[in-house]
Amino acid sequence: MRRDPLLAVLLVSAPLLVWWAPVPVAALPGLVHWQTLGALAGLMMLSKALEVSGILDSAGRALLRHVRGERRLVAALVLFSAALSAVITNDIALFVVVPLTLALRASAVQLPVGRMVVFLALAVNAGSSVSPLGNPQNLFLWQHHELSALAFFRGMLPLSALLMALLLLLIPFAFPARAIQVRAVSQVGPPAHPAARPLLYFGAIAYVPFLLLADAGMALPAALLVALLAAWIHRPLLRQIDVALLLVFLLMFVNTGLLARLPWLVAGFSGLDQGGPVMLAGVALSQAISNVPAALFLTPFTDDWRALAWGVSVGGFGLAIGSLANLIALRLARQPGLLGDFHRWSLTLLALSVPLAWLLLAWTGPV
Repeated sequence: MRRDPLLAVLLVSAPLLVWWAPVPVAALPGLVHWQTLGALAGLMMLSKALEVSGILDSAGRALLRHVRGERRLVAALVLFSAALSAVITNDIALFVVVPLTLALRASAVQLPVGRMVVFLALAVNAGSSVSPLGNPQNLFLWQHHELSALAFFRGMLPLSALLMALLLLLIPFAFPARAIQVRAVSQVGPPAHPAARPLLYFGAIAYVPFLLLADAGMALPAALLVALLAAWIHRPLLRQIDVALLLVFLLMFVNTGLLARLPWLVAGFSGLDQGGPVMLAGVALSQAISNVPAALFLTPFTDDWRALAWGVSVGGFGLAIGSLANLIALRLARQPGLLGDFHRWSLTLLALSVPLAWLLLAWTGPV
């Protein structure tokens, strides 16, 4: 396992938080979202199977035959990612669009796929905000406040439209309007993997059933079944899974759960009411403990579900920890220096969206 700075920080901070927070050690496993970990592990294996099969390389070459401008390609991927995230959640959407984007490296010369992945991470955070199924915090708020799907959609549509507009406006500043130089066919990719066809069938056929099982609350047994099938079809596939990412998520759940139980943190948010202050609290807390636990933590302090949902959606930008989708995208990309590039654009989007979202929230009034 390669050295991971984030994993090292989480490993060091976890014992300190256990000492500070009034939570017994025996209760720590209860802080972990095991279903999320199971879903993440299963998706990692299935997406890796599709990647090794070579289908993503073929899809990338087909895409480049139709979209030859770099800026247009990024805009198309951003819009596709945002729309997909509203239907199948932001985390799952990344397991579709990020490997596809990375596969473009085999077909195009000097394509900045790292920065493209950054914009895809921002896109799924923006696009998923409109849907009650788009991300875990929306699903929780939708169910907790017993809203209709249409009411939730109406409440979130102005913010999602604003975030997508800002993201699309940033594209010309990040990507040039140049033609993409496509490699000759003889230069594209290595020979097909010996297990390519079985892995393609495995990844394609198992994807939807796995999602259905995960949605039914059976992500852990479904992930175990996927692992057994993967070992049977092509055992080396399991050695290519990013185990460090699973450890990062496990420790993130523990650390953020402990932070949310610190008495001084609870006291600091006890005066919330409605509107802009709630939104700002959601933004700020997301930068410290990520937007899903921020939504869970702040819900008892306010009845203004929309302001809170807007805050944790905007809070997905900024620091990488703001949304777990950010961490997934960065880990899937695995490019040196990408964290700095991510923060350059994510913090810019946060700086633009906070004041505009505040004004938009005040202008649209209560729902």
